[in-house]
Amino acid sequence: MSHLSRRDLLRASGAGLLALAAGGTLTACGGSGPGGGQGGDADTGTVTVWSWATAAAALRAVVPAFEKDNPGIKVDVQDIGNPAIWDKITVGLAAGGQGLGDVLHIGCDYLPGYLEKFPGGLADLSGFGADAHKDKFAKGLWPVVTGKDGHAYALPWEVNPLGFFYRKDYFDRAGIDPTTLATWDDLTAIADRFKAANPGISLIGINKAANPDPDLDFVQSLMQLQGAFYFDLQGRITLGSEPDVRALTTLQHLDQAGLVADAPGSQGWATLMKAGKLAVAPMPAWAAHYLEAKFADQRGNWRLAKPPAVTPGGRRTALVNSTHLTVSASSPRRRAAWKFVEYALTRPASVNAMFNAGGVFPALLEAYADPMYAAPSAYYGGQSPLKTFAELATDGGDPTNYSGDYARALKLASDAQTKVFLKGGDPATVLQDAARQLAQQTGRTVA
Repeated sequence: MSHLSRRDLLRASGAGLLALAAGGTLTACGGSGPGGGQGGDADTGTVTVWSWATAAAALRAVVPAFEKDNPGIKVDVQDIGNPAIWDKITVGLAAGGQGLGDVLHIGCDYLPGYLEKFPGGLADLSGFGADAHKDKFAKGLWPVVTGKDGHAYALPWEVNPLGFFYRKDYFDRAGIDPTTLATWDDLTAIADRFKAANPGISLIGINKAANPDPDLDFVQSLMQLQGAFYFDLQGRITLGSEPDVRALTTLQHLDQAGLVADAPGSQGWATLMKAGKLAVAPMPAWAAHYLEAKFADQRGNWRLAKPPAVTPGGRRTALVNSTHLTVSASSPRRRAAWKFVEYALTRPASVNAMFNAGGVFPALLEAYADPMYAAPSAYYGGQSPLKTFAELATDGGDPTNYSGDYARALKLASDAQTKVFLKGGDPATVLQDAARQLAQQTGRTVA
């Protein structure tokens, strides 16, 4: 499902992250002052914010209120573009912070790489009081913004809990209530019944050949539902672990049951969706508005539920990705920059203004008290998808460590998945082989 525009925000295909994966540790700035780095702690002046596209528009929505409440500080939000922003941040950090914006919008796959490869490049926000907000965000996010020293280097902004979008009309034809299916294996079990009632309709679509890009969103979400990923929180490799093998095996079973359609190329999934050929969309929170905008003619047919667990009685929530705001350690006005980050991300009024302006689902738990999160949607048959996602975010999930070697892991995991799809490979064998290769390439220990 790699066609999706919002997914591109968190995809590790940009040159910046690939450079991080290939390179060694680069010292960006030495520590000095509460925020770390060689910048300054001025609390006035013009704060430059780097973001992209709809997220930049969202940030601009909070600027007027912030400037009114913080005289002496002006905010300039710049849309750097994606993936251009990753190259620009990487180059700036490698140059000791030269030319960087004061506030940087960073995805969950880039943040650990920047912390690992450029120690001192991002300001230590614990020194400005960030830890006071630790419990205000969706559970599982704080470890993502925390460095090995236990200090916070960003605040969570966007969170994307995994949802289970399904075509109610297709399941009704088969006399199946998807909300009663507790595990993904339960879906495999009803495959024949579903297909008999819906000829030509598949459950999900995946680009099996991974051409031109890896298509691992679904199998990664199956890992995350089990609290697993490619690395553990200590940075050790878990790619060949039992939960990861179980995730790929679950996908293999769905495919063998005839429930996985091949979605070749960059637009394969969108083509299948537009033609009404898919019954399920296992996607995160941002997709609620995406489906409505892109497939308007399917109005009234879609519903949203908690995703099935991977194992009986297992977790049914996962935070599959997130984005964050951080402060450059080289900023001469770190305190002013921190004031903007804190104002934007710890106040319900601010994050909801940004959500309305840019569709960025907030990580701040207090935000969900707003009535808009309970508003029914005609597209979803009168259901409130925002309410479901707010509940999923409140439940939270286990933290995911992308590490600085996500790009390498992504490629090896993609190759392993393709071997299972196209060559009948054994999930355990291909993943354990991928784990060994990843260890050789990175010097990391296999857990």
